[in-house]
Amino acid sequence: MGQQELDRLSNVELARLAVDLMHRTMVHHVFWFKEVEHQMGFERALEVMNDAYEKSRGIQLKRLSKLLGFALEDGVPEPLLSLPKEKLAALIEGLSVNWLAGDGVWFQAVESKYGMLDAKRCNDSCWAWFSPFEAWSIKRILNLPERAGIEGLKKALALRLYAYINEQSIVDEGPDGILFCMNNCRVQAARKSKGMEDYPCKSAGLVEYANFARTIDAGIETECVGCPPDEHPDEWFCAWRFRMT
Repeated sequence: MGQQELDRLSNVELARLAVDLMHRTMVHHVFWFKEVEHQMGFERALEVMNDAYEKSRGIQLKRLSKLLGFALEDGVPEPLLSLPKEKLAALIEGLSVNWLAGDGVWFQAVESKYGMLDAKRCNDSCWAWFSPFEAWSIKRILNLPERAGIEGLKKALALRLYAYINEQSIVDEGPDGILFCMNNCRVQAARKSKGMEDYPCKSAGLVEYANFARTIDAGIETECVGCPPDEHPDEWFCAWRFRMT
C-alpha cells in the first residue's frame, strides 16, 4: 500500500514528504526525551540522551550516506569536511540564524492565537529546558568536567547559538567572577531599527542564564546587572555577572 501511494506522488511531492519525515523524526526525538524526563527526571533523561543520540546519529547518517552517495569520515559527512573553513563558519552562522528564526516563529504563533502573556509564559518555560540542554551539549563538545568553574563557563558561552549571531563580551572580575555583556542583540537591534521599544526579555533571561551557568558548574551564582525592560547603556542590551559561590 505504501509503495503504491509513493508511485502516485510527483517528484516535488516526494521531496516535500522527505522533508516532512525528517521533521517528524526530530519531533519524535524530542518527545522521547520529554517522556524520559517526565518519568525519570531531567538529569537521567540527559544521561539516556547521551547514549541514544550517539547511536541514532550514527545509524541515520550511515543510511543517508548510502542513499545519497556521500562518504563518512569518523561519523561526519565528507562533504562537510571538504568545505573550506569560511564556508563551515557561514553554515554555523546560518544554522544559528535559523534557530533564532524558529524561536521567533513559535513565539509569534502562540501570540497570534492566545496573546502576548501566554507567548511570554511559553517562551520563559521553553528557556528553562533549552538553556540547560544547550549547556549540557556544549560540555560534551568541549569535554568539560562536571564542575567546570568560571573558565569552563567562559568557554561554553562562546559556543552558544547566540554567540554566532550576536555580539558579546566578557570582562574578568578576578579568578572567580566575570561580567558577561550582550553588546548587540539581533532581536533587540531589529526592534530598535524599527523604532520599537526593547522586548522585555528579563523574565526569560533570569531563567536562561542561571540554568545555563548552573549546568556548567552547580557552584556558579548568576546576577542580572540589567536586562530589558531595565534601562541600559548604549554599549549593551543586557549584562550578567557570574561568580563562584
